[in-house]
Amino acid sequence: MSFDTELLRTLAAALAVGFLIGIERGWRQREASDGGRVSGLRTFGLLGLSGGIASHLPESLGAVIGLAVAASLLLGYRSELARGASMSVTNTLVGFITFALGFVAGQGLVSEALAIAAVTTLILTLRQEAHAMLKGMSQKEVESIARFAIVALVVLPLLPDASYGPYDAWNPRQIWMVVVIVLGLSFAGYVASRRLGADKGIMLTALFGALVSSTAVTVAYARRLRANDGPQGPLVAGIALASLVMFARIQVLAFALIPYTSKSLALAMVPAFIVGGLTTLLALRSGAKGEGAGPVKLGNPLDFGPALLLAGAVALIAVPARWALERFGDQGIVVVLGLTGMWDVDAAALTLAGLPDDILEPHVAGLVLAVPVLVNTLWKAVLALFIAGPRTQGWKASGPLFASVLASAVAIAGLMWLR
Repeated sequence: MSFDTELLRTLAAALAVGFLIGIERGWRQREASDGGRVSGLRTFGLLGLSGGIASHLPESLGAVIGLAVAASLLLGYRSELARGASMSVTNTLVGFITFALGFVAGQGLVSEALAIAAVTTLILTLRQEAHAMLKGMSQKEVESIARFAIVALVVLPLLPDASYGPYDAWNPRQIWMVVVIVLGLSFAGYVASRRLGADKGIMLTALFGALVSSTAVTVAYARRLRANDGPQGPLVAGIALASLVMFARIQVLAFALIPYTSKSLALAMVPAFIVGGLTTLLALRSGAKGEGAGPVKLGNPLDFGPALLLAGAVALIAVPARWALERFGDQGIVVVLGLTGMWDVDAAALTLAGLPDDILEPHVAGLVLAVPVLVNTLWKAVLALFIAGPRTQGWKASGPLFASVLASAVAIAGLMWLR
């Protein structure tokens, strides 16, 4: 007598799905008296197993079992309501999900079913946290989530991922991705400021946001400075910190992809890093002393203006960058990397990594790679100056970036002279 191991494996997985969800459901009703629990470990285990069994039966019999389970769950829910019991519809919905996941496991998609069951269990355990989060949300935040979902989940996938325009420089999906990143960082900064306090939220958002796009952080924070949307010191420090993260990121990228450039690149960028670090600390100190302080006014979490401005700038700069690449080729590396670096420093590093190792001397290659980093920092300084306003806020926002560029430009000139 032989056993169908695949059948046993899928049914065991269906039962495991039910047990996993049933542990949380049973624990939730652990204080109820014997016979008073609506459902728990055994009920959900059997629901999962029923789904697994239904998947192995003929379609008509499987459908009958599914309808019987659905009727039992609905009748049970109605009975509890009739007795005046306080019963959440969540339990009934989870029962449907458990049966469905058991069916999926029975079809052989064991890993998928178990993974979804694990996520379902996690969501169920976050009940109190979810309720607390919803109670703390404002109407403005709910509207912003809906708008961001449309921007990121509806508009972005509909845009073509293809090249258009002069020199095939415009990719609609990539350009719109800039809008998604800026809006996402803006909303993340708003939420962090509300939950953690303005100072901590601003700095943490700048730190992690710069791992995605330091330019996006600069644009978002410059807009907040102009609108007096938060404490001035931390916002200025956040702009400087975003560039520090970019300096460190490009150094790591160079070490990994083009190690022969890392030494001279570090020598060129250390002055910018030092100056940027000092100005970050000074901005934080001035904020701690209350300079430019006042009541924190959190504005619109999703301001499309700066995001569209940056996307337009990316589209505009892409044309001369592609032209330089086509016109000068490998001979105009500095021009190409400089123009590329205005909108994507990582792309500039990847461009240099794709060239032959012997096209430049190692000492010169690191200095050449420093050019797009400084051009990008200079570009962010200009954006900060004009978005935050060319008066006090603009100069405070852009000052650390201009100072960093000047420090490293002097260092590069000195290194070239000593060569």
